[in-house]
Amino acid sequence: MRIAVHGAGGFTGRLTVAEVRRRGFTPVLVGRNEERLRRSAAAAGVREAEVRVAGLAEGEALAAAFADCAAVINCAGPFTVLGEPVVRAALAARTHYLDTAGEEGFIREVLDGFHEEAVRAGVAVVPAMTDDGAPGDLIARLVAERVSAAAGPVPEVDEVLVADLRGRGVASRGTARSMVAVSERVASERVASERVVSEREVPGNDVPGPEMSGRGVVGGGGPSVVDTEEGPVDVEAFALPGAVTVPRHVRVRRVRTVIRAEVAALFAALTPDVVDSVPEIPDEAARAASRWLMLAEATGTGGGRARGWVTGSDAYGMTAVIAVEGARRLAEDGAPAGTLAPAQAFDPAGFLDHLTTHGVTWQVTPA
Repeated sequence: MRIAVHGAGGFTGRLTVAEVRRRGFTPVLVGRNEERLRRSAAAAGVREAEVRVAGLAEGEALAAAFADCAAVINCAGPFTVLGEPVVRAALAARTHYLDTAGEEGFIREVLDGFHEEAVRAGVAVVPAMTDDGAPGDLIARLVAERVSAAAGPVPEVDEVLVADLRGRGVASRGTARSMVAVSERVASERVASERVVSEREVPGNDVPGPEMSGRGVVGGGGPSVVDTEEGPVDVEAFALPGAVTVPRHVRVRRVRTVIRAEVAALFAALTPDVVDSVPEIPDEAARAASRWLMLAEATGTGGGRARGWVTGSDAYGMTAVIAVEGARRLAEDGAPAGTLAPAQAFDPAGFLDHLTTHGVTWQVTPA
């Protein structure tokens, strides 16, 4: 099975190529710079892998590069700037699409803007298959099911909190660039990390979709501390993927997404000059030693609460694992055609159980 990796010349792309080969699939490296792609193939241990050169402005060539692949994983960010042509090329090629985007605005545009085209193409389009987007969405679905007031297949709750509680850790230059893009978008459009959900139908979905109240204000109401087993953690509102993915599959009045206050301050201090000083490839030992933690809490309409968490090490390596397993499931197991949040495309518990084979642990308990 061929899996195309777009942006394979970058750090996350290289890890994804290596994971494709480790799983026994055939990686196809796609990007605009042949020399960079070949270096990435060698670094990933697949020097003989096929390289296909196509730029973002070359829509037909990009679609042709994807055409004989079972799925394409897009790893080239900032997605807000670079992502849309890749989605369009995958749809033109009638190839399943996944990406490693963590940029809330781009994820929303994909989910809202490409559904009908994906249905016509007969493929699944699943953004946010990254270390925060997928685990956060999957565990949020499971805690919502635990306290749901509805008997049907769609959970119904009052509020969902999704918290990315990792510390400062390590970051690649690509991640830093994406965070600058997110910050600029928040500043220019006032994208809310607190969403008020109304009874608006999402195309192709029987779950009410997110309707922003005057576009909202980042950092709206709610507690600024999240209680954990290690004690209270100061947090700030931040536009995580869950702000837009969770309302796709949960009837919910409000979704709040937060990160550690210290990490929010770090992101706020990023400038283009600072980004250029960030290493393109993080130190491998530091990556291995770093931990990530996604926490979700749901409050039912009757006041009941449930909490869940997912945690593991090496966020970048885990992103590659998540994206490739998602591509395998789309190609081999199938999914409904259209744009899908991770919890719509995949069985949440089953997917998280797969991640436990890579050192991830997860749990859902009453709050």
